Amino acid sequence: MSENKEKNDDIIEYGQTDLDKNKEHKKIHLLNIIGEIEGHDCLSSNTKTTKYEHVIPTIAEVEDNDEIDGLLVILNTVGGDVECGLAIAEMIASMSKPTVSLVLGGSHSIGVPLAVSTDYSFIVPTGTMVIHPVRMNGLFIGVPQTYDYFMRIQKRINQFVVNHCGITEHRFITLMTETEVLTKDVGSILVGKETVDKKIINEVGGLKEAMNKLKSMIDDKKI
Repeated sequence: MSENKEKNDDIIEYGQTDLDKNKEHKKIHLLNIIGEIEGHDCLSSNTKTTKYEHVIPTIAEVEDNDEIDGLLVILNTVGGDVECGLAIAEMIASMSKPTVSLVLGGSHSIGVPLAVSTDYSFIVPTGTMVIHPVRMNGLFIGVPQTYDYFMRIQKRINQFVVNHCGITEHRFITLMTETEVLTKDVGSILVGKETVDKKIINEVGGLKEAMNKLKSMIDDKKI
């Protein structure tokens, strides 16, 4: 009873849980990244958030836990804090255990690096990804150093995406700086198969395909 309560508390509080071992004796941890990725500043209580201070220790625990065989990352996020989102992506990418991501409603902005940080990625047919340049809120100092700082951050994001999927940097920058797609912004919106055609996501599929792929990867690792 206490084990079930702890499992339910994890779902309610953190949006994640361990999927019980099935007949193939595999245990998978489900990590749910939803809403806005909250960074160093607390967001409004009315905003659905994924807190990086919850996610990072969880990833470390999954990596260190011998009973967990793989990680399934479910994404439905509008993006959020760039530094913290990229930190989560780097953590996932550095794991030794098999990892698979599944984009549901959307994986926008810093959600793009998160979606490609796993060993293999899926997107549902109606899933979307918005690719746009980095932006910041707050006080800006109008000097060349500020522009250079923005360029450095953007370069980090670009390099991470390019290093973890099949798209070229030139093609990614072209999508990011498109001016004829979004009416009030610069960038591109890709739906389902378009993300596969652009070599960002590996395959169109849903939960069944993502689970089967992860189980297959776990089997291959154990051989």
